[in-house]
Amino acid sequence: MGRVIIPLDVPTQDEALALVERLGDRADFYKVGLELYTKAGPDVVRALVGRGKKVFLDLKLHDIPNTVARATAAAAELGVDLLTVHGAGGSSMLEAAVRAREGDLKLLAVTILTSLSPDEMRAVWGREIRSVREEVGRLTQLARDAGIDGVVASALEAGWVRTHVGPNFLIVTPGIRPAGSSRDDQNRVATPAEAVAAGSDYLVIGRPITRADDPRAALEAVLREIEEPEASN
Repeated sequence: MGRVIIPLDVPTQDEALALVERLGDRADFYKVGLELYTKAGPDVVRALVGRGKKVFLDLKLHDIPNTVARATAAAAELGVDLLTVHGAGGSSMLEAAVRAREGDLKLLAVTILTSLSPDEMRAVWGREIRSVREEVGRLTQLARDAGIDGVVASALEAGWVRTHVGPNFLIVTPGIRPAGSSRDDQNRVATPAEAVAAGSDYLVIGRPITRADDPRAALEAVLREIEEPEASN
């Protein structure tokens, strides 16, 4: 427990809290993303915090610095633990978010979405992409220089990030699929054990758990996959 973040990618607060109840005390960290936050707003965050859960508010803020600063302050007031901003928002925006955070809130910069392929990146940015890792590294350095606490990066880049920025920098990794699971809409995926070995601090694992017939049993299987390699080290 502790390493896995469960995304509440459902349309209503009632569905989100029902899933929290099903998972029970084996899950203590939940992600609230755009779908649920747009529908339920800050009340769902308050409900999770009130149940003693940690909250990763994944809004991927990307706007002018003043707007992002105000949104960051609002998230801190809600008591969330992690909040995402886009690394591509630039130094001024990232620094504004850092100045606005309060309490224990940690900021994560989104580097390259795990759903993006190199071809899509090339089309968006209009230039040759020599490697995804290079682009992740560039945005990671920008974020670190601005005072951001960590990054969201796939397991395929996590090892490079950990080697270059050291131990005191958070790495949160989506696109986690246990062995034998469907890739769904993710292009850069890894198993839980692979992500931990690469240096990821937290793993965001959704559909393999939340859409399982028995979500708690699916979570237990993921936790065993993580814990067994760690116990042997």
